[in-house]
Amino acid sequence: MTRHFLTDLDLSPDELVQVLDLADRLKAEPYALGALAGPQTAAVIFDKTSTRTRVSFAAGISALGGSPLIINPGEAQLGHKESIADTARVLERQVSLIIWRTYAQAGLEEMAAYSRVPVINALSDAYHPCQLLADLMTVRERLGSLQGRRLAYLGDAANNMAASYLLAGANAGMKVCVAGPQGHLPADHIVAAAAERARTTGGEVAVTTDPAQALAGAEVVATDTWVSMGQQEAAEPAETFADYQLNAQALQQAADGAVVLHCLPATRGAEITAEVMDGPASAVWDEAENRLHAQKALMAWLLVESGLAADEVVQWVRQEVSR
Repeated sequence: MTRHFLTDLDLSPDELVQVLDLADRLKAEPYALGALAGPQTAAVIFDKTSTRTRVSFAAGISALGGSPLIINPGEAQLGHKESIADTARVLERQVSLIIWRTYAQAGLEEMAAYSRVPVINALSDAYHPCQLLADLMTVRERLGSLQGRRLAYLGDAANNMAASYLLAGANAGMKVCVAGPQGHLPADHIVAAAAERARTTGGEVAVTTDPAQALAGAEVVATDTWVSMGQQEAAEPAETFADYQLNAQALQQAADGAVVLHCLPATRGAEITAEVMDGPASAVWDEAENRLHAQKALMAWLLVESGLAADEVVQWVRQEVSR
């Protein structure tokens, strides 16, 4: 059965650990695994602009021995002259992976339904699961473990990053609290799905409008831009989120030694101050780098689990994740 990665819960808790362990190994030995040797081609489709996603997937595919095929907006028939289903049927016969940074989650789900090769959500309006793999990898590097760690997210708690923090954090057994103003809180179905997964992992999820409640005891503090990509025209005034800025005063309310995350790009002086972003608590540059290693691990793992990897790749991955 082909495995896809469309939301944070497409990996079980044990599988999440496998991917993170594999990411650690590939960070230590970047060219140890030729999962896409051939070179095989991976299609990387962009409906939205990108820096970290574009570079990390292109570099990661190359490091795995493959060839990235970057498809920019307007360069394919997808979505206007050709249906998603028909595009999937074409791509699956010519590439080994389909990676798509897009708007509607439904499009990714349709692509996966008609594809016999793994489809990866490189960002949608609903979720950003690849970013969370990098974030969890970074937290493990800084703090040594994920289980029971307290994570606070401040800002627009209705966006894709807040959703993925709830889901991925619960999947990792973390205690996640997201804080945002009224009208900018996560959808009920996201909170319910995260809470259900947390019951199996020992994690916890909470939603609040009080930033101090979220920050209390937090070992990880995360934020994101107040204006999500493609939503500039409908953006709320900055005053709406002013109480949720990640600044020195907010960081003092978290646990000693708390780690600061931001998926970037950041608007310095809005959701995060330069003092915090460039300060000793910040892990944002490690986090950005870890997109590369986490996504390499994910791609290799999906190929193995889908029965699409060469025997030597299967053996290498199985050996590493069983350590």
